[in-house]
Amino acid sequence: MNRTEFVIATAVILFVAFMLGWFANWLVHRLTRVSQADLGELDRMAQMVHEAEESRDQAIAYLQEREGEMMHQLHSAEAELRAAMDGLHHARAEAEELRDYIEQSNAT
Repeated sequence: MNRTEFVIATAVILFVAFMLGWFANWLVHRLTRVSQADLGELDRMAQMVHEAEESRDQAIAYLQEREGEMMHQLHSAEAELRAAMDGLHHARAEAEELRDYIEQSNAT
């Protein structure tokens, strides 16, 4: 094999390798191409995720508002309980004073 035949054989081998690589690349891109139906499905899923996030944010806002109302009611109930307990304490003290007064009046 002389020099010219060697160069031609090498060129043919390199060309065939290039063509095989190009064909493999084309085939891979052809098989992995995303269809319009898939893109539509992705858009629909993205919209659903967005709506779910909005619903979650609304639910969190509602729960925070409701928690604030419940805390206000709790503090009001605690204040009323303290007032009732103070009133009861004063009533017991007054009843005790009246008992002592009645006992002293009966003793004399």
